[in-house]
Amino acid sequence: MPPADTTPSGLENNDIVIDVHGLTKRFGSRTVVNGLDMQVKRGEIFGFLGPNGSGKTTFIRMLCGLLLPDSGQGSCLGLDIRTQAAAIKPQVGYMAQRFSLYEDLTVRENLSFMARVYGLRQVRATVDATIERMGLQRYTNHLAGSLSGGWKQRLALGACTQHHPRLLLLDEPTAGVDPGARRDFWDEVHKLAGQGLTALISTHYMDEAERCHRLAYIAYGKLLAQGTTDQLVRNSGLSTWAVRSLHGDSEAVFRLSRELDSRPGVEQVVPVGVTLNVCGRDPDLLSALAVEHNQDFQWSRTETSLEMVFIDLMRNAEVN
Repeated sequence: MPPADTTPSGLENNDIVIDVHGLTKRFGSRTVVNGLDMQVKRGEIFGFLGPNGSGKTTFIRMLCGLLLPDSGQGSCLGLDIRTQAAAIKPQVGYMAQRFSLYEDLTVRENLSFMARVYGLRQVRATVDATIERMGLQRYTNHLAGSLSGGWKQRLALGACTQHHPRLLLLDEPTAGVDPGARRDFWDEVHKLAGQGLTALISTHYMDEAERCHRLAYIAYGKLLAQGTTDQLVRNSGLSTWAVRSLHGDSEAVFRLSRELDSRPGVEQVVPVGVTLNVCGRDPDLLSALAVEHNQDFQWSRTETSLEMVFIDLMRNAEVN
């Protein structure tokens, strides 16, 4: 990758890489992205979360010029997403959820093909460097279709960064990949971000979301919340208690979960192993429940998880 102080024409080191306002996209009578505002800084890993069909992929495709917005305006890498899409595309690395390289070509053949697609001159040297960077040496002559899910994703990431893009758009890149491979993938993304690359990543995994610098949550085409993990948890207004049976009685825990789930003011009751996480917006109400059920259960305050925050956002969006 190029050094961190190398920026495309018209950009300064501290500039905003993605800057959109009121971005809207409709398909027929259905509004898929509805008045979305967002800014992403250079070198930032920005997580993009939301349920299936919420508009994440449509937004990503508008950013890189694959779709034209119906209304709103924005820039990507200092270029207008409406009128300068052709200039944006060569500076972007795009990785779709499904493996999009050729399974009947080898690792080297796929990388060579993509290097030529990007118009790179020193194809062999570039491919050699990518194979080494992504740790693909032992799979160089293997067919891409024979690789595991994790190695396919490493190959895809290597392919879409061969041309030294300024921005990575990753659409659920680790779906169906085992935890170890996901960690390796994210380590590589953080390494690239440390070299000045910006990444916008959509994901359903909460552990991945927590590895992002900032997050945004979108549902039904609308941006519901954005900020750091700490900011999102704090702004949610949720309080959480961990509840354990004093006697190790799993049946009693199950009965309590059903009872609490129907109590007014209790937003979520989540079993986590032998513990119940009980979440709500009224800390006094939860404290009263702790006193009410303190004979057979131990109650202790605990941190509200990011997953609880996003489930709360999704439920409120459904109600509204």
